[in-house]
Amino acid sequence: MMAYLSHFSTDYSNTDYKAMLPDKKKHEKVKSRLHPRNKNRERYDFKELLESCPDLKPFVILNKYDDQSIDFAEPKAVKMLNKALLMHYYGLEEWDIPENYLCPPIPGRADYIHHMADLLCSSNFGDMPKGNNIKCMDIGVGANCIYPIIGRKEYGWSFIGTDIDPVAIASANKIIELNPVLKGAVECRLQPSSKDYFYGVFTREERVDMTVCNPPFHASAEDAHAASKRKVNNLSEKKVDTVKLNFGGQNNELWCDGGEGRFLKTMISESKKFGKSCFWFSSLVSKQSNLKLVNKTLKSLEATKVEIIPMGQGNKTSRIVAWTFLTAEEQKEWRETHWK
Repeated sequence: MMAYLSHFSTDYSNTDYKAMLPDKKKHEKVKSRLHPRNKNRERYDFKELLESCPDLKPFVILNKYDDQSIDFAEPKAVKMLNKALLMHYYGLEEWDIPENYLCPPIPGRADYIHHMADLLCSSNFGDMPKGNNIKCMDIGVGANCIYPIIGRKEYGWSFIGTDIDPVAIASANKIIELNPVLKGAVECRLQPSSKDYFYGVFTREERVDMTVCNPPFHASAEDAHAASKRKVNNLSEKKVDTVKLNFGGQNNELWCDGGEGRFLKTMISESKKFGKSCFWFSSLVSKQSNLKLVNKTLKSLEATKVEIIPMGQGNKTSRIVAWTFLTAEEQKEWRETHWK
């Protein structure tokens, strides 16, 4: 079986980077498809970003509409923009990732966190659960540590980040160590088994309020390479033969045997074993076609409630699937003992 847990951030060749670009023809001041609480609904203010992160300056250019922007096909520029966004909007003092590791687009990652916050809120009669007592498990925290950063800053949650890749864990731990806002609130755990999602990093005695996960999008390295080439061609608006990944990513971060569908089916099946230890399990689902398999698997495992939450950025549409195995009475007890 392919080692699943070393690729837990989805392939950014599936990300609509052009949605981040200012477009004077459209005069789109607000990215209306992003969550209302998303800090990046408006165009990037490069003056403010440069004040927070002067290292961004060499990468700022004027696009064809004479707006300040960056070359989204250039990996170093994308990485530095991410650093600037994290410093300006999320209070980080330092952030970096090893070369060729995934560099996630911040707005889309923030949307996932905001939608999960809404789900907790709706599960708590409209009262938003916040603070260090709320614990989230990030299945595949990656070298970038993005979900703990956003969740901690926006809602004060604590996090457990898991990954099978020791380099990713070391990078995430370094980010935590360099940023007081994260220290003591985020714990990273190395997953010892390439076949497991929760076993080995999650004990049944623990309680987490939710899990988040980015499955690998592709079923093979060839599929990942072809998609990356299409994305770079689109961003560059010209044909290229050699792909330079603007979003980075190790091969095993971008694909797994069986692709997203098999990944989700296996993770959902294992989550049943921890069904009384977590209120909401969740994952991104990039391919609409995988929802049928997801729903079939959850029905067969007798999930008590399933939510499909749509998300959008530019022309790209995805969704979150969230599920719980807790009965109504168990949910009530959870609210009274964990969220009050």
